Amino acid sequence: MIDLHTHSILSDGELLPSELARRAFVLGYKIIGISDHADSSNLETVISSLLGLKKRTAYYENIIIVPGVEITHVPRHLIGEVIAEARKLGALYVVVHGETLAEPVEEGTNHEAILGGADILAHPGLITEEDAVLARERGVLLEITARKGHSLSNGHVAKLALKVGAAMIYDTDSHSPGDLTPEEKARKIVVGAGLSADYFPVMQQNALDLVKRVT
Repeated sequence: MIDLHTHSILSDGELLPSELARRAFVLGYKIIGISDHADSSNLETVISSLLGLKKRTAYYENIIIVPGVEITHVPRHLIGEVIAEARKLGALYVVVHGETLAEPVEEGTNHEAILGGADILAHPGLITEEDAVLARERGVLLEITARKGHSLSNGHVAKLALKVGAAMIYDTDSHSPGDLTPEEKARKIVVGAGLSADYFPVMQQNALDLVKRVT
């Protein structure tokens, strides 16, 4: 199991990164990406903290921890700049907090995230076909999420991604211990989004390909 969208106490999660990794391992995860919420105010702190954890990889020999970041509620005209800064600071991958139905994310965020070079567009809400095509062309993964509220548009995202051939990824967007999903539940969430049961391994391979590319 691979999950590249989780949160620790470095932003609004409940667990230390170490405990998050441990709990994920117990549930059968092989790779966990920790992508705490950030904007210009805390970007350096979040990334440097996670990079410090990565230096002690021998301690976490049972699970691979990938340090990332989730650019969240950044004004759309600044998204590309903040993505570039995150990479410069050492984030191995960048998630952007998309136009979820559950929050008042600025319109145009999806588009600027894709143009700006995000790796994953999280919970992109009612993403347009134009942006789904752009995501395909730019290699941006569209997220099918387990997160309550954000998952309201999973069906729309899945249907549109299949139509235009955009790649998808499954993530939990975990903030607390109960948010981490064992693989059996993850597969059911993917099916609930209107995808076939056979699509879950494809999404996991997309995640693995991203990890291999950035590590």
